[in-house]
Amino acid sequence: MGQRISARDLELGEEKVVRVNRTSAVVKGGRRFSFAAVVIIGDRRGVVGYGQGKAREVPTSIEKAVRDARKNLVRYPLRGDTIPHTVWGRFRASRVLLRPAAPGTGIKAGATVRAVVEELGVRNILTKIYGSRNPVNIVKATLNGLDQLLSKKEVFELRGLPVHADREGPKLEPVGLDDNDRRRGKKDTRGGGKPRGGKDGGRGGSRGKGGNKPNTEAAPAEAKAEKPAEAPKPEAPKTETDDKGGAKE
Repeated sequence: MGQRISARDLELGEEKVVRVNRTSAVVKGGRRFSFAAVVIIGDRRGVVGYGQGKAREVPTSIEKAVRDARKNLVRYPLRGDTIPHTVWGRFRASRVLLRPAAPGTGIKAGATVRAVVEELGVRNILTKIYGSRNPVNIVKATLNGLDQLLSKKEVFELRGLPVHADREGPKLEPVGLDDNDRRRGKKDTRGGGKPRGGKDGGRGGSRGKGGNKPNTEAAPAEAKAEKPAEAPKPEAPKTETDDKGGAKE
């Protein structure tokens, strides 16, 4: 939720002129022109203000709008360089969707919404406009959406919970476990907490690495000792042959 602040202690940047509308009135001597300026100003650190000014000349109308914007500065909660959560802003026939984005996304917005979020200090955001594209309505709808933002501290206080320090990234370890449980959680517990495959943790089967292979290295000596010796085969009687190849009696 936005908080009104004073411009005395802030270093405001250069104002951004969103729109200058020209109107004319027909009088006795001719036409009388008038200008209405819409200006956004901020410090790019979570503070932004909006102002309007009307005058017979453009520079005077912008000067009046800047003075009005400095009186309406509001600080909004941010989360780094984006907004904390998604919000919808509404004003009359205009609706604006503001959604946080990851780092490197940039500002995905039109000229009017871009002027507001840049002066606010947002660098990554996704936006979409629905309904009327009137610049004045869009500025007010965007500020209405920013006014709905809640910081983490405000959310915890509304829920009655203690406020914890914010984290840069997600917590990877399970909550509520001691050191021993965390060590067990790091191991591969697939298959009921037992390592898959053989003794060495490889794939199962006799062909896989680390599978349950039969131990055949220590068995040869015992197998040889238990195996009975084979009886020698009787040799066939030798017969003498003569020079012509016939057998001698």
